[in-house]
Amino acid sequence: MIFWMLFPFLTTVLGSLLVYFFKNDNTSRVNAVFFGLSSGIMVAASVWSLLMPALNASAFLGKLAFVPVVVGLLLGGIFIVIADTVAVKRNKKGLSSAAKLFLAVTMHNVPEGLAVGFSFGSENVLAAVGLSIGIGVQNLPEGAAVSFPLCSEGVKKNKAFLLGALSGIVEPIFAVIGYFLAGALKALQPWLLAFSAGAMLLIVAEDLLPDTEEKQTGALAFLLGFALMMSLDVALA
Repeated sequence: MIFWMLFPFLTTVLGSLLVYFFKNDNTSRVNAVFFGLSSGIMVAASVWSLLMPALNASAFLGKLAFVPVVVGLLLGGIFIVIADTVAVKRNKKGLSSAAKLFLAVTMHNVPEGLAVGFSFGSENVLAAVGLSIGIGVQNLPEGAAVSFPLCSEGVKKNKAFLLGALSGIVEPIFAVIGYFLAGALKALQPWLLAFSAGAMLLIVAEDLLPDTEEKQTGALAFLLGFALMMSLDVALA
């Protein structure tokens, strides 16, 4: 059980390692590709990994199932705005795009970790292992989605890798929490999932979608990232 709780984090580390296979080339086109890929991955993850499961988890509310999802979504976006505003007041400038992405992906990993813990806590071991594998495979591109933009912003590869890997460390921590508090926390799951989606979608809209002379390259990379993450989410659902 311990290994499967760690598995999503380990695959995040593997995804972050991909940053070592790319040259330090901070051209506009390379940046557009990295940020475009990250945007596509995050939007697809927000829809298939977060919002759709959130709607399913609140289905017992009937026609009001959208309420916790909409509220959580808006709160996630507001959280990022507040975090950026606090950063501006403290150091005269807001969080970088890559820093916001790291924050959003880390938050996104919290409900995923809880979900794995819930599954093991319900004693359905086979389903829990399957969920852990599915989330783990999805985390491969997510680790890269954090480390690539960091590298594009001039962060050294070792630090970009480390931060990409650390974005997944919350998963085993919250898997343990979910295991012991499966019943008490399950009611919060749709709110947490939607909160994470709101944070990621706001960051994509505000910072990651390329707005340079390489906009077309970034848009194509966005489609590629979206298709990749959508395929993984659907195939592993």
